[in-house]
Amino acid sequence: MTLAEKRRFAARWCCLLWSCTFLLSGCGGDTNADSKSAQTFKDVPTLTAETIVVQLQPWPTVVRSQGSLHPDEQVVIGAKIGGRVDQVHVEIGDFVQQGDSLATLDQQEARLRVTQAEAQLLQARATVGLEADQNAADLDPQNAAPVREAKAVWDEGIAVFERAKLLKDRNALSAAEFDQAAAAERVAEAQYVSSLNAVAERLAVIRVREAELAIAKQQLVDSVVKAPFSGFVQQRDIAPGAYVATGQAIAVLVQTNPLRFRGAVPERFAQSLRLGQDVRLTIQSVSTPVMATVTRISPMLDPRSRTLMFEADVDNEDQQLRTGLFAEAEVVIDPDAKAIVLPESAVVEFAGNQKVWKVVDGVAAEQTVTTSESRDNLCRVDQGVDVGDQLLVDGERGMVAKVLAPELTPKLPDAENTSLSSDASESVETSEPRADAASNVREAS
Repeated sequence: MTLAEKRRFAARWCCLLWSCTFLLSGCGGDTNADSKSAQTFKDVPTLTAETIVVQLQPWPTVVRSQGSLHPDEQVVIGAKIGGRVDQVHVEIGDFVQQGDSLATLDQQEARLRVTQAEAQLLQARATVGLEADQNAADLDPQNAAPVREAKAVWDEGIAVFERAKLLKDRNALSAAEFDQAAAAERVAEAQYVSSLNAVAERLAVIRVREAELAIAKQQLVDSVVKAPFSGFVQQRDIAPGAYVATGQAIAVLVQTNPLRFRGAVPERFAQSLRLGQDVRLTIQSVSTPVMATVTRISPMLDPRSRTLMFEADVDNEDQQLRTGLFAEAEVVIDPDAKAIVLPESAVVEFAGNQKVWKVVDGVAAEQTVTTSESRDNLCRVDQGVDVGDQLLVDGERGMVAKVLAPELTPKLPDAENTSLSSDASESVETSEPRADAASNVREAS
């Protein structure tokens, strides 16, 4: 066989391997062609490299979302009553416990209202003869002094009327005098009923005065603005001497343990989002990821963005995280999902295309793949390889060559094979183009 024929068949072999189709020549059944293909296979360099067998591996389905950390509670605290600010007890950033005083309004007018209400209540109680330690609710109207007086008058009128009837029967009393006694009895009865109504009215007034006293005392209490829960003062809106109206903002209080991460997932994942799913938060100012769980899910999607909002509680007992921090979340939708996963070192990217080196019948050849995401130096492959395929672990060393496992590397007996192996190893280390590898094959031949 001439040198030109050897070069022609060697070039044909390299082209077939480049297109990921390793075929033996001799389709026409020519004996001479079989001998040429065998010679070409012999001239392919040998590469010692680690390989892996593609298998399905655990690869949980993760949805990425971006959002911010929000306080668990945030409230604008307002004044329940109007008045002049006497004292302010907090500053921005102060931590307060539930019930601590934030500000105090002028209490002089409130104390005077309490004194006035107490005096009016005593006056109302005196009209029905209540003792200082007696409760108005326990008073029987029949025992009130005005009622007892009217009852005595009525009883007297009844007695006079009964005597008048006896005298009339004996013709000892004129008709006019009898009518006068009857009228007096009816008047006494009416006065008795009126006294009962008067006592009931006075008892109602007592209850009104008691309510007024309670309101006056509550206003005195409300003159001190207190924290509704434990948290940090985010904003202070008043100063001593300022006049505040009812409902005007005094301060802004936030509760920062736990914090709430608020994010959203696309519509296609809305039905897969569940309470209790793990969330991995990455925050730029925090060196390690923060773990959380989905605790709240919105009942409807945002009609503008077509996303579903969710919240995850983030433990912040040490107060190292601050509200408003930006965070990237990874929500584990399906923890039991599996996929074809390869080391990132096995995938080589060139000119926008991703490829791996696939070993077929012991010879490495390029194979185009499509990857979707990477995690922890691993990448998921969606197209291009199947379960059971054998691939090179280090794609940067990939070349058209016969692949041997490191522990199975043979010791070549003759110098020609040794020189060929040395040339092939050098081409791998210097990352020469495939055309140079083919040239080395021709020179070795």
